Amino acid sequence: MSRNRAKARMKIEEQPVRQRVDGAGLRHYLQRLAKLYPERSQLTIVCVGTDCSTGDSLGPWLGTMLRYQGWENVVGTLSEPCDAERYPSVIETLDKASIVIAVDACLGKQDSVGDFLVAAEPLYPARVTGKNLQPVGHYSIAGVVGLHTIKPYWSLQRAPLSMVIAMARQAADAFEAAWPGRKRGHAQTSLIQYLLGKDDRK
Repeated sequence: MSRNRAKARMKIEEQPVRQRVDGAGLRHYLQRLAKLYPERSQLTIVCVGTDCSTGDSLGPWLGTMLRYQGWENVVGTLSEPCDAERYPSVIETLDKASIVIAVDACLGKQDSVGDFLVAAEPLYPARVTGKNLQPVGHYSIAGVVGLHTIKPYWSLQRAPLSMVIAMARQAADAFEAAWPGRKRGHAQTSLIQYLLGKDDRK
């Protein structure tokens, strides 16, 4: 690793264990990571969650948007979510040489809802709901989709879908800004068409 990359990595890892950022802050954070790992091929994005819960669908929405943007190494989409059932087997198949950025929804304080928690450390999926899943990732992004209460499942289910999709869009735009790429095929195909399986660009 070059001296500049080593300094950049040290700067990222010297930050507080978990930083709270908005969409612009997430973009800035990923742009700093891109200086360490400039090629998309170096990365695997693991988007944890399920399409069966509004709040917990942040990961699958993001994974689907990243695929639409042309990312190849993405785990977890709306059609193939990386949920609690599939998670253990998926983690075992990850490329050991790849730098993993793990993304999941989480719950937090009222003034944190809509923001992201970023860290140069693994993600611990489903911790808020009491599950003990194996950690994943060299870097992690947790989107705060609701208020942390004594009823976490209720909070996840009550998360507005419009906010969750907007957060996924912010994250997808941040990834695209940090690692510019080319959408697959013709630009005329909208994301909605892509989601509906009407993508003629393949």
